[in-house]
Amino acid sequence: MTDKLPRPRGGDGTGPDETPTERLLREAMNARTARITAHDLRPAAPPNRRTRRLRPVYVTAVPLFGLAAALAFGVLGFRGDTVARQDEVPPPAATLTAGPSPSPSVEPTTEPSPTATPVETPSATETITDDVRTEAPLGAPAPSGTASSAPPAPSNYTFHGVKFKVPAGWRVVPPDPADRRLCVLSPGAPKSATASDCAPYGVQLAVFDEEPQTWPAMSFLYSPDGWTSQPYCPVWGNPHVPTEGEPMTSGNPVQTRDIVAGRAARKSQWQVTCNAKESFTAQMWALPDDQVFLSAIGLKPEYQTALVSILDTLDVGGHPVPALRPNQNDVSIGFEGLGVGQQVPNDGSAVTFSVTYRNTSRTGYSALVPVVAAESYAGASPVVSGTLERQDGDTWTAMDLRSTDKPARDGNGAFTLAPGQSRTVKYRLKLTGQDGAGVMPVTARVAVVPLEGPAIVVGSRTVPVRVVAK
Repeated sequence: MTDKLPRPRGGDGTGPDETPTERLLREAMNARTARITAHDLRPAAPPNRRTRRLRPVYVTAVPLFGLAAALAFGVLGFRGDTVARQDEVPPPAATLTAGPSPSPSVEPTTEPSPTATPVETPSATETITDDVRTEAPLGAPAPSGTASSAPPAPSNYTFHGVKFKVPAGWRVVPPDPADRRLCVLSPGAPKSATASDCAPYGVQLAVFDEEPQTWPAMSFLYSPDGWTSQPYCPVWGNPHVPTEGEPMTSGNPVQTRDIVAGRAARKSQWQVTCNAKESFTAQMWALPDDQVFLSAIGLKPEYQTALVSILDTLDVGGHPVPALRPNQNDVSIGFEGLGVGQQVPNDGSAVTFSVTYRNTSRTGYSALVPVVAAESYAGASPVVSGTLERQDGDTWTAMDLRSTDKPARDGNGAFTLAPGQSRTVKYRLKLTGQDGAGVMPVTARVAVVPLEGPAIVVGSRTVPVRVVAK
């Protein structure tokens, strides 16, 4: 079979015969290849933080489209003489043959680092989809409102069995294992502050296994200078030892009752003046039955809320009750019908409750005398004026509401209590208008009353109630 259009030879006259279509394809490929430079061969830029529609890649995509189009023409059998005649003189060899690629430029260039790659600016016809990626770019700060921006929560701390929560921003000074005092510094304390700077920059917690002989102790709560044990002026920002001739004055403390850790607490507060220009407030709480003390000497008023939060979270259940006297805890005491913080009106209405005495020791007692009384408090003037009655069978016997440490020697109401046994006694309390609002501790004790000598208390429990004025 003879070709209607014989293949002319290659551009140099020695190559294989080619058709006009093949020649057109070779010219297109050579022309497109010549347009590729070293700049086009650089690594692709890393993706930016937003997903967008693909941009046309003119450098590499166009030759491929030209190649596909040329192949389509060849396959479909279009005549070559419609685009190139066989007797045409071929273009110069430089444009017909695939010579060596142009050498890349040797001018010094600085390749941008991946983090410094500029973001391409979209053209006016380019559409960017903003709702495809919503997360923040790498290294960006977390949006506000996330968990990482939430304020820190209070942390739990235990010191000699006493638990409490350290307010957010406060820090505990690591204590000496042998020390019974712990310092918790406020956020405003200097970074170099230590336990010796607890006054005025922090709160001190003291926990003892027995009644202490040094500060703090119960006796200090009633003294005009009981807020300290040595001359010192803990003024915020200027704590110092007073100089000779620098007057320090503090009047009698304001004493109140409080409820701390579900127990009756005593509080004393002093207003102290170091000199004519510097003054501060000193506060101290005491749990007498547990020998636990909390003090804030010179603390800024703005930290009072955090101080109260420490008081509210105190838990002394893990601290053993100090045995101040032998056999003091032989009998456990429980209240029913009268709870911690319970409101008691002062309008003469009766509040009925029961006290249960249980012998938890190995000692049998043949004559135990129970005593229930209300301790004086700030609202009483000067002592509690209400009445207390004890139920004996079908009758109510009047009791002395103001005596807790003087059990009757005649054995009035005395009962026998063997090891493991218990006894429940019912009482009725009435307060009058002279008993003002405040926290009133109600104490139940049981004692052995010998013929000679003081009574021996073998069990004690105090429940603080709130007197409500009607």
